[in-house]
Amino acid sequence: MTSASGRYVIVFNGEVYNFEELRSELGQKIWRGHSDTEVMLEAIERWGVQEALKRFVGMFAFALWDQKERNLVLARDRLGIKPLYYGHAGRHFVFASELKAIGAFPDFTGTIDRDSLALYMRHSYVPTPHCVYEGIRKLQAGSILIVRGPGLEPEERCYWSAAEVAEEGMRSPLAGSDAEVTEQLREKLLSAVRLRMISDVPLGAFLSGGIDSSAVVALMQAQSSRPVKTFTIGFHENGYNEATHAKSIAQHLGTEHTELYVTPEEALEVVPLLPSIYDEPFADSSQIPTYLVSRLARRHVTVSLSGDGGDELFGGYNRYLLTKKLSHSLNRFPASARAMAAGLIRGIPPAAYDAIYSRLQPMIPSNKRWAAVGDKAHKLARFFTADGPGAIYLAALSQCEDPSDLVFGSQEPQTVRRIIADSASLPTVEEQMMLTDIRAYLPDDILTKVDRASMAVSLEARVPILDHRVVELAWRVPLRMKIREGLGKWVLRQILYDYVPKELLARPKMGFGVPIEHWLRGPLKDWAEDLLSEEALKQHQLLNVEAIRQKWTEHLSGRRNWQYMLWNVLVFQNWHCHVANNAGAAVRNTA
Repeated sequence: MTSASGRYVIVFNGEVYNFEELRSELGQKIWRGHSDTEVMLEAIERWGVQEALKRFVGMFAFALWDQKERNLVLARDRLGIKPLYYGHAGRHFVFASELKAIGAFPDFTGTIDRDSLALYMRHSYVPTPHCVYEGIRKLQAGSILIVRGPGLEPEERCYWSAAEVAEEGMRSPLAGSDAEVTEQLREKLLSAVRLRMISDVPLGAFLSGGIDSSAVVALMQAQSSRPVKTFTIGFHENGYNEATHAKSIAQHLGTEHTELYVTPEEALEVVPLLPSIYDEPFADSSQIPTYLVSRLARRHVTVSLSGDGGDELFGGYNRYLLTKKLSHSLNRFPASARAMAAGLIRGIPPAAYDAIYSRLQPMIPSNKRWAAVGDKAHKLARFFTADGPGAIYLAALSQCEDPSDLVFGSQEPQTVRRIIADSASLPTVEEQMMLTDIRAYLPDDILTKVDRASMAVSLEARVPILDHRVVELAWRVPLRMKIREGLGKWVLRQILYDYVPKELLARPKMGFGVPIEHWLRGPLKDWAEDLLSEEALKQHQLLNVEAIRQKWTEHLSGRRNWQYMLWNVLVFQNWHCHVANNAGAAVRNTA
């Protein structure tokens, strides 16, 4: 779209929710239509790009051409909800919301970046600003990139910083009683949800039955004159099914609830679609149920609200508590003793831990029980050799301990390590981890997963908890109101308890996962064997064939559970085959 003056031309992905308010602020004009895009252009015309961005409330990635100054400006929303890739293909500067668009450019060579691949093997995603391809980058959340002309280096500027917001929140915590602070947060969340309920198309919400999605649905229903449409995917496998909890919440709130129980065969049908959905290798296995629940919702609505962001803002991940406890405990023991303990833990297969734990479960209160105990024990062993909370947290975020050994010729960038180190300026370990996740895990894993899965079925996913004004207020909420008595999201729970009885929520946190460990030994075994064969692994000369084959053999035997590392390799192999066979860019590799 071109601005009314003709100076600016914009291409835009996303939505600015407060455009009606901005339209009123811009005053009487001859408006050509009723879109947020037109309002964005006029706001930029009036206030300039940087000031206009500060007024936008929403999720967006856009490219703006200034015909007067001959500048190109790329911009991305504050939390990184919408993607934006850029870089060079031959002599040309290229940008797009999807890598497949860049891949179709004639001069694009598609050389795989080995260093980025090493990062992927550690984290199951490629952290920003890196990309799986050499010469291509992701624009940082809350940033703009100014491209002034051929031969000139693009200039990147930050217009909103999660780190600065966190530090400011530490300097000016909310005063008042717990009840008063809770009420301030409730009002801010109500407003964020209300703004995202404005839609001229059918609207609903994902409902897992957890704290975050239940809070969003409760606040939607409190402001809706008719039952909110809610959607849940269920699995028949024990330990992976949240549908029964979601149904109980939906019944209590009076939503129009739709659930769909998925067989392993139906879930596995999604696997061949993953390379085209995610563009880059992306191996968070909850991508499968996320796609399925998006597809289910799209049969009934065009827009769906999601509860993403609650864990990162309000201390919801178990690893926050675990990292702090481990850091204090492990400091008491010498490194040699910790290494020996790690070896003993790893010597017992996860299945053995699970069998023992299942016998003990009747003696454990239901709200204190854990899922996948064996996996947790093996992951715990990693932490024993880590030095300090930052190293422990990196281990918690890692699916592969030494990815540079797995990817030939690679030197793993310090990207997430640097974010962890930068976050150490905050006063507590828990807040340091939360800021790390908001800057890395949230945009590059959680939001990537939801955006690509929903967009693949033409569903718009909106995330009200990540309204930047909610984020800014959340950082002013004292930590004692986030994590209390070993329980995360305390303040969110207090808001939710006004709508949903406490007993419906008294259960351990469950991830939105699928039983990859068992699938790899069962229905996915032949598919995996094809991709992990010596011939397939040697084809691109990128990966350590011997190490991967050894872990695959150990996994099949049941002696060890390498599901996460193997899933990373499998997703990459699947993606590589898809891209190499595609009519677009031919993938080639450095020597």
